[in-house]
Amino acid sequence: MKSIQPRKQRKMLFNAPLHKKRAGIASHLAENLLLKYDRRSLPVIKGDTVKVMRGSFKGHEDKVAQVHVRKQVIEVEGITTVKADGTKIAKPIHASNVLITKLNLTDKWRRKKLEGGLSEETRKEIEKEAEEQIKELEEEQLDEELVEGEEIPEEVEEISEKKIVEKTPSEKTEKKEEKRPKEKKSSEKIKPKTKKVTTKKKTESSKKKTARKATTKKKTEVGK
Repeated sequence: MKSIQPRKQRKMLFNAPLHKKRAGIASHLAENLLLKYDRRSLPVIKGDTVKVMRGSFKGHEDKVAQVHVRKQVIEVEGITTVKADGTKIAKPIHASNVLITKLNLTDKWRRKKLEGGLSEETRKEIEKEAEEQIKELEEEQLDEELVEGEEIPEEVEEISEKKIVEKTPSEKTEKKEEKRPKEKKSSEKIKPKTKKVTTKKKTESSKKKTARKATTKKKTEVGK
C-alpha cells in the first residue's frame, strides 16, 4: 500500500483477507524477550501472558483468553466490563496497547519460527520451556476432568448406565424379531376386507345381469 491517505489505509485494513488480519494482531515483546529472541514484535496467540500498557486497566498482567481475528482484538483474563443489565463481559483490547511478557511455546510451528537464526543454547532453552508448559497444560486438564467427575451426581450415573444396558445388541435383535410377526398380523387383517369388497361388487354385478335378462324376456313376450 503506497497511499498515505487515512481513508485508503482504513479501507485496506477493514477489507483485508483473514491471513493478513491475523498477522496484524501483533504486539511488542518485553526487553528480556527482545534480547533473547532478537525480535521486536510477534503475533499474539491464546496463552501468552500480557501486560496492558494503556487505558483504564493499565498495569494489569494476565493470560490472553481469546483472539478475535475479524475484529482485530484480544481478550485478557480478568478484564471485564458491566452491561446495563448487570451482566459482565470480557472487554476487548487492541493488541497495540499490550506488551508480551511471556510466550506460549506449546505450538511447534511457533517454536520453529522463533528458533530460526538463533544459537543452539537458546534453542535448547526454548525446548525446555515448551516441555514445562506442555506438562502444566496436561496437569490443568487432569484437574478439570477430576472436578467435572466429582460434580456428576449418582442418580445421573445410574440413569446413564441403564441406558447403556438397554442398548445392548442382543436386545435390539429381540425387538426386531418381535416387530416382524406384528407386521404379518396387520397384513392378515387387511386381506379379508379386500375380499368383502370384491364379493359385494360381484353380487351387485350379478343382480344387474338378472335384471337385464328379465327386461329382455318381457320385451320378447310383448313382441309375440
